[in-house]
Amino acid sequence: MSTAQASTFTDSALSDKVKEFLTRFKDRDGNYKYVDAIDEMMPKNAKYIIVDYNDLVIEPQIEAIFSQNPDRIFDAFSRAIKEALQTRFPEYAEKIKDEVRVRLINFPLERSLRQINAETIGKITSVSGMVVRASEVKPLAKELVFVCPDEHPTKVIQLKGMDVKMPIVCDNPSCKHRDFELKPEASKFIDFQILRLQELPEDLPPGQLPHYIDVTTRQDLVDNSRPGDRIILTGVVRVEQESVAGVQRGHSGLYRLRIEGNNIEFLSGRGSKTDRKIGREEISPEEEKLIKSLSQSSDVYQRLIDSFAPHIQGQSLIKEAILLLIVGSNQRLLGDGSKIRGDINVFLVGDPGTAKSEMLKFCARIAPRGLYTSGRGSTAAGLTAAVVRDKTGIMMLEAGAVVLGDQGLVSIDEFDKMKPEDRSALHEVMEQQSASIAKGGIVATLNARTSILAAANPMYGKYDPFKNITENVNLPIPLLTRFDLIFVVRDIPTKERDMQIAKHIIRRNTTQGTDKKSVIEVDLLTKYLSYAKRGEPELTQEAEAKILDYYLQMRNVESEEMITVTPRQLEGIIRLSTARARLLMKDKVEEEDAERAIFLIQSMLQDAGVDVNTGKVDLGVLQGKPRSEVSKMQLFMDVLKGLEGDNKVPVEEKIFVKELEKSEKFTEEEARNYIRRMLREASIYESKPGHYNRV
Repeated sequence: MSTAQASTFTDSALSDKVKEFLTRFKDRDGNYKYVDAIDEMMPKNAKYIIVDYNDLVIEPQIEAIFSQNPDRIFDAFSRAIKEALQTRFPEYAEKIKDEVRVRLINFPLERSLRQINAETIGKITSVSGMVVRASEVKPLAKELVFVCPDEHPTKVIQLKGMDVKMPIVCDNPSCKHRDFELKPEASKFIDFQILRLQELPEDLPPGQLPHYIDVTTRQDLVDNSRPGDRIILTGVVRVEQESVAGVQRGHSGLYRLRIEGNNIEFLSGRGSKTDRKIGREEISPEEEKLIKSLSQSSDVYQRLIDSFAPHIQGQSLIKEAILLLIVGSNQRLLGDGSKIRGDINVFLVGDPGTAKSEMLKFCARIAPRGLYTSGRGSTAAGLTAAVVRDKTGIMMLEAGAVVLGDQGLVSIDEFDKMKPEDRSALHEVMEQQSASIAKGGIVATLNARTSILAAANPMYGKYDPFKNITENVNLPIPLLTRFDLIFVVRDIPTKERDMQIAKHIIRRNTTQGTDKKSVIEVDLLTKYLSYAKRGEPELTQEAEAKILDYYLQMRNVESEEMITVTPRQLEGIIRLSTARARLLMKDKVEEEDAERAIFLIQSMLQDAGVDVNTGKVDLGVLQGKPRSEVSKMQLFMDVLKGLEGDNKVPVEEKIFVKELEKSEKFTEEEARNYIRRMLREASIYESKPGHYNRV
């Protein structure tokens, strides 16, 4: 039968044909797949069945109508399913008779959002994209009943689109009334929601704005996907009129495209909402074998580190830390409902030209769910969430970067160039793993279980090793303490290393490129990491003992006032060691994992946690002023106070410096420098030339 004949089917003949297909189709194992699906509708209380487009290949006549007139074939399916149901569950069929429909999966004609244009109107298509906002759910009229003053009912059935025609004459022929009112309890409504679908970041051509399209979903597709989900949407492309300024309403020639959703599949794991997996692709059994065998090889840890950004020479410690960050540790739920964060946050600060941004970019590219943003271009609302008013006047919640990157990671470059009020939005994200907003009558707490990888430049261009980290980086201290690892990347000229880097860069720019034999392919690396994220290793006793030992040893310091580690570092060590066990796909966190984690924390403390005045590890550095500074300042003020006496006498510099020297904490030069510094910080002032007073 040719396609010409297919279009001559009457509607009932077509639905008979469809019904025959549904009742006769057997899958590979010989099961009557669709008969079973229809049988399961009543117990599941479902109003639809899912039909795989690949099964329709054996019925060319039905398949042809999908490309010509999708609405007609959808109606035929609904009728066929309803008839099949009537023979089995007559009451249920009667109850849901208006709502039965079919959902298509695996529709082959997948277009990108850019390919949806005027030619596709009225055709069925499937697009992949990311949901960026979802409206609230509203009822849409399906069948309205109006009554005239004599109580005669008049039915209006709304077929397509959004507009309802008011009845002009009463259904009762003898009635002359012309005014009607709606009777809502007799009318029928269905759920309705608008989603906005935006192009996936990886499909975006350079230099273009991402395209978006509005999607209408109804019945049980409503609230199926949330902002941040990557989905494949199958549906029919429709148009609706758009108003143009200066043209009468309803007379405009300009229309806009919209898709009427028929089915949503998730791009991550093609699963339902409950078992949503992370990652762009499912891992096939062959790849799983490959990943397993890779994880068994002896040098896998080193190979993984070498495969991370192989175009950057060296920096293996940082690469290791970033790999651990991508894999992360598992979030623990405590009995009382509170959560312990499992995500690791890493902060890189360092000289220009040490390939920090390059690592951030690479990290966002290979992470199973990664986003890259840059400091100046990000606002607090863009990072967490914004409330926007739609053109229909509906308030919508638009998810920002950390919410879209939920259960993945967000790299924030140029962290120091962000406005302080925008940066403050991250405090909550980094420790509580949620983003709360209260704007425009919407009060919400959104999940933001994100790892944050940030990079910043030091305040004066290059990192000054004679200053503490808080003086080098212009960042609020509470934010610094929320990073598990802080790396200072310094560009120190050493002959061998410079030689290596130079050779590496020159080789990178010539034909042979970076050909390392041990490097794992990028796609495989992504899959390896997303597979590793599934593990849930437990701490062994040896590892626990190791961590406890280290913690107690570090807490036991010679002077009272110094802090070497805080409970935050302890949690950090546990997270890092769990992540390392996960990366190696072990089910136990062993002693060596704990050792490596301690080594990472220790190397961070040697770099960033050292008080430059004393050369000892002092975490006060990360929490404001190190102990040595605080005591010096205290002494300085006490001496000045003593010399001033009660009458606030101006103190001469010479006498003041002598007194400071007596205390044995200052040399003469130091004392004079300190006075200049206190003047700058406006803690003291010059009351008359060469004389000082406290402010």
